Amino acid sequence: MDEVNRIITLCGKDWANIGVEFTFLGEKPECQGCKVKRTCLRLRENAKYKIVGLRDGTVQECALHDNGVVAVEVVELPIIALLDAKKSVPGAKIKYDRRNCELYDCSMFNLCNPVELKDGENVIVEKVIGDSHGICEKGYAVKIVELGRVEEED
Repeated sequence: MDEVNRIITLCGKDWANIGVEFTFLGEKPECQGCKVKRTCLRLRENAKYKIVGLRDGTVQECALHDNGVVAVEVVELPIIALLDAKKSVPGAKIKYDRRNCELYDCSMFNLCNPVELKDGENVIVEKVIGDSHGICEKGYAVKIVELGRVEEED
């Protein structure tokens, strides 16, 4: 894994193993007043991460994890999504456009509306995986892609 993209954070001691994937759900009421919460809360809410390294194993107390937390190294995972076929070009930088679709029982709904992304967020098409596994009920031509975030320049 690329050293540059590694983030040091804390996770529950019981599941701190290389290869574990998780979705960061954000700050909880129990985090108020915690002396190490800044280390935990440096992750992006609703983003998916994978543990790629373990630190020294020092256990910190945590109101959410009964056996405490330990320091780990994580990387944010690519976002798998369905994207308009015309925009599905490796290296393309686009603003993510969330479709206004009410077909919640559609087999492709979650791929068309990944929870990791906000409408208008800057992303890059890292890889085109291929054609969708079904036909869009609204008639859109879509491809399955891996998207990465593009950090906005200050």
